[in-house]
Amino acid sequence: MNDHFDRAPGAGRARMPPISPGLAGGGDGDTKTSIFCQREPLRQPKTSPPFVENNTNSNDQASGDCRKQSKSQQPYTNNTDVSKGSGVDTLVMSSKLSASAPEFVPASASSYFEDPAYQDYDGSGAQDPSYQDYDGSGGYAEPTLAETVADFLGHLSSSPGSFDADVGYIVTMLNAWVTTEELLKDLVELIYTQSSAIPNFSYTGARLCNHLSQHLKISPKSGTFRQLLLQRCRQEFDHKDKAVKGDPTTRKSFHSFVLFLGELYLNLEVKSQTGPPNRADILLGALRDLLDCLFSNPDDSNLICAVKLLKLTGSVLEDTWKRNKKSDMDKLVKRIENTVLDANCSRDVKQMLLKLVELRSSDWGRVHAAAAANYATPDNDPNYFMNEPTFYTTDGTPFTAADPEYSEKYQEILDREDINFPEQEENNGSDSYEEEEDDEMDPEIEEAFENFCLESEKERAKRQ
Repeated sequence: MNDHFDRAPGAGRARMPPISPGLAGGGDGDTKTSIFCQREPLRQPKTSPPFVENNTNSNDQASGDCRKQSKSQQPYTNNTDVSKGSGVDTLVMSSKLSASAPEFVPASASSYFEDPAYQDYDGSGAQDPSYQDYDGSGGYAEPTLAETVADFLGHLSSSPGSFDADVGYIVTMLNAWVTTEELLKDLVELIYTQSSAIPNFSYTGARLCNHLSQHLKISPKSGTFRQLLLQRCRQEFDHKDKAVKGDPTTRKSFHSFVLFLGELYLNLEVKSQTGPPNRADILLGALRDLLDCLFSNPDDSNLICAVKLLKLTGSVLEDTWKRNKKSDMDKLVKRIENTVLDANCSRDVKQMLLKLVELRSSDWGRVHAAAAANYATPDNDPNYFMNEPTFYTTDGTPFTAADPEYSEKYQEILDREDINFPEQEENNGSDSYEEEEDDEMDPEIEEAFENFCLESEKERAKRQ
């Protein structure tokens, strides 16, 4: 390899000498020819330092081509370095930037930083003495009761499965917070509004009302939580005649109240001095009156609300009326049938009413427990023959033990199977019909085993 090998890019290539600045604007033909043939020198690689005059002078032993290349690169590189250095110095001298300049805040974000919450600290960790919260005291303002109740109601609405785990904390917090009659009324209004305004929250809201009615400690003269809640429901109930005939928005709000009242009847427990807790009888009568009001104005929305209410509470209402020896459910079903015949409702709503009557005829879809296995007979258990085998006659007709005409033949087949396949009895984890292991070996195997033993003894003797 050549000792003067230059590792710079483009080393050894023939290059035209660089032109002087004065030739760029020359006018004769030779100058134009030299400018046309001029080739721009290759740029320096990013990983190698720029060439300087000292480096060029130290390579006196390089080849002629390398010297040409180094010389051609000197003015290009040095001019660039000088221009960069002078440009940076000029920029530094003329710059107005300062490390102690105030922080730049965009105009669009100024409203956020004007909030006192962003002015807590001056950078040293100490609180700004000029800072005051919304109530003018200092520090952060505590949330109001409405904000706190809205937070945990929103949590229960989005995560109803966490009700049992979170309701204890909610009651503890409310017992520490609700200490006056006004706060208790505000709490009742907040929970009632959320439960009656959002249909999907009516069940969770009814459960929450039942739990609070039993565990809230405050009991002012105006009434307990349950009494104030029932008074609030009474206010809405008194406007049922107007609401059922109102505009669509009013009817929608009224229907949500009706469904919440149904959930409240199913979940609100009234403790009894003797015996288990009972349901609120006042809600039973209110639901009966609401159903009459809905069927008295048989438009589609009112009838759909009545169907939903009966699907929700129909079985419990009928059982309660039967215990009280009342036939209110029979009267309602008769009224539904008349509504299907006479009302000018849509076909889909009539189908819903007919399906509701069918549901009631099937005892509201309730399935009673099957008879115990010890007392199961073909008469009281429809699944008595479920696990029995199925056989086929010569012409391919299937028959089981439930077919009376084949009962004798069925028993004969079972007896025949018992003879051919005797019942297997367990014996220490193994079946009784398994063959016992034979201790006697085959003569050929026995002879091979004896030879193996003899050879093993001979090997052992040699080792000793």
